[in-house]
Amino acid sequence: MTVYIDPPDWPGHGRLWSHLVSDESFDELHAFAASIGAPERAFERDHYDIPETRYEDAVRAGARQIGSKELVRRITEAGLRRPKGRPAPHQAL
Repeated sequence: MTVYIDPPDWPGHGRLWSHLVSDESFDELHAFAASIGAPERAFERDHYDIPETRYEDAVRAGARQIGSKELVRRITEAGLRRPKGRPAPHQAL
């Protein structure tokens, strides 16, 4: 199981956020997120938004720390990138 997290550098709603992703599958990502108590509503297209206050919890649970550009590269190469404006693979066009 390899789940990745980038630094909490993304501002929103008065705090900073990280992105939690898997380069294996969404099933792996959802299972990991559930194991650290991330709510389902934190999932956005291809990642979970993790507040900076929960960053260390994710790392302690096994998320590998990587930079944001590397995170995007890994999920893109794995075919798991779902940019805004594009439907998810299971959605009709």
